[in-house]
Amino acid sequence: MLEIGSVVDGKYKILNKVGQGGMSVVYLAMNEKANKQWAVKEVRKDGKQDFEVVKQGLVAEIDMLKKLKHPNLPSIIDVIDNADSFLIVMDYIEGKPLSDAINELGAQPQEYVVEWAKQLCDVLSYLHTRIPPIIYRDMKPSNVMLKPDGNVTLIDFGTAREFKNESVEDTVCLGTRGYAAPEQFGGQGQTDARTDIYCLGATMYHLLTGHNPAKPPYEKYPIRQWNPDLSSGLEEIILKCTRDNPNDRYQSCAELMYALEHYNELDIEYKRKQKAKFGTFVATTIMAIVLGGTSIYAHARENKIINTTYDNYLTKAEQSVNQQSYEDYIKKAVELDPSRADGFSKLLEYYREDGLFEESEAINLIRLVNENDDRMKADEVGYAEFAYKLGAAYWYDYGKALGNGKIEYTSMIQQATNWFSQVKEVKQSNGKTNAAEYNNAQIYAKIGGYYTKLGAQLDDMGDAAASYSDFWYDLVDLKNSEVLNPKTQLYVYKDFVTNIHGHASDFRQAGVDGAEIENMLNEIESHMSNVTRDASNEVLYDYIMSNIPNAWNAYNAAYGSTSIIAPNDNESGEGE
Repeated sequence: MLEIGSVVDGKYKILNKVGQGGMSVVYLAMNEKANKQWAVKEVRKDGKQDFEVVKQGLVAEIDMLKKLKHPNLPSIIDVIDNADSFLIVMDYIEGKPLSDAINELGAQPQEYVVEWAKQLCDVLSYLHTRIPPIIYRDMKPSNVMLKPDGNVTLIDFGTAREFKNESVEDTVCLGTRGYAAPEQFGGQGQTDARTDIYCLGATMYHLLTGHNPAKPPYEKYPIRQWNPDLSSGLEEIILKCTRDNPNDRYQSCAELMYALEHYNELDIEYKRKQKAKFGTFVATTIMAIVLGGTSIYAHARENKIINTTYDNYLTKAEQSVNQQSYEDYIKKAVELDPSRADGFSKLLEYYREDGLFEESEAINLIRLVNENDDRMKADEVGYAEFAYKLGAAYWYDYGKALGNGKIEYTSMIQQATNWFSQVKEVKQSNGKTNAAEYNNAQIYAKIGGYYTKLGAQLDDMGDAAASYSDFWYDLVDLKNSEVLNPKTQLYVYKDFVTNIHGHASDFRQAGVDGAEIENMLNEIESHMSNVTRDASNEVLYDYIMSNIPNAWNAYNAAYGSTSIIAPNDNESGEGE
């Protein structure tokens, strides 16, 4: 045996013995360099004539565990083959086996057993879905460690095996009598996933009743024979798990997991209530047929309740003290009724309160829209109004948040154009969209389309898909539109000074009259002299004012004037 205080392999200091089985001793060890505790399982070679056979089993267990990764399974860290012993270093699982809980306290509370069973069902399902499947074959309370946090870990894979499709039955019959399924003792075919389901059922039986099925008379009675207060639904589950014929059991851990999650619904009392409800339902249906108006009233009442709850969620969102809480309430409202667009709009307005529409906010909002796209589009008018607001958010605030770099600015224009275009599509399909928003959306989409085609200031022009003369005269048409609001008007002026500055010579080559450009610059200067700079327009205002001199210089250079205007040194901005 290993000595307490000794150091194994130069790094694992043995602290004390924590367990002992028929063939092995388990110690708690400390890796002092890593300051972490491990479990060291020692199998002595002396006194075992068949040690090579034992070693083969251990190697098989180790190889199997090395391939597994699950929160309810231990991990193998190291293997040390000494002259007199074989050592396995693995995760140290703090806690006690469930067998200790039974020995100390007797039968365990039903709610605890169900929770443990679900965790074990999950880990068995993981094992059964490996390729090839792994059959554990030795589920019992002593092989389940209960940790301080209430979770369990399955240990000791000494009897586990990989399922082999070509095998008729297991080569070696292993398992613990009382917990093991009949087929584990040979003559009834190969063990499979249903074998582990039997063992789990027997383990649940022991935990719930406190009666050990591994002791004579090796009989499992219905659990309510021991305790009438136990769930009849749970009794039914355990009886089905432990049927002698594998075909009569649950056929997979998924089936068993579902049953465990709904065991109350299998209770006799629950079924009686359901029958009573069904009778009431039948009677109600007959009444509904006779009194057809009742269903109409009920539907209207339901819609009213949904709308009231939806509005309450929006109100709570407005009262939120942080962004996470606001988003959570909006998501609850959207989940309740995805066809209403005002929840999406409220979230967008919240994001834009600081004047920035950040990338993370855009991703979050678009994800929510995509998850509810079909239902949301059912309200075409509401969807169009939201699309207009989202297009404006990308147009005005998204590029600003990202610094107006080329890639980011292009992305901003493309996203905005896409959403403005959807406003146009809805208008054409139902004709009910807000007229001003519809017309403004077309303006934005048209400008965005030219940026995409011509690249504006952001890219080299090359062979453009549209001519500079078309671009110029469409900008003029947009500027003359009656639906331009003050901010949109400024944005169009911004486009003029940007493109005159960057492409005055291209406009000249395309046949644009120099007098038109001169008149436009004069108009812009005159208009800007009457605009008050404030928080709502300061970015656009500063950009236009700082770039008007640049536009004049480009115009004069392209159209032959020798009068060059010096840039205003007191204003910031060099263009985008």
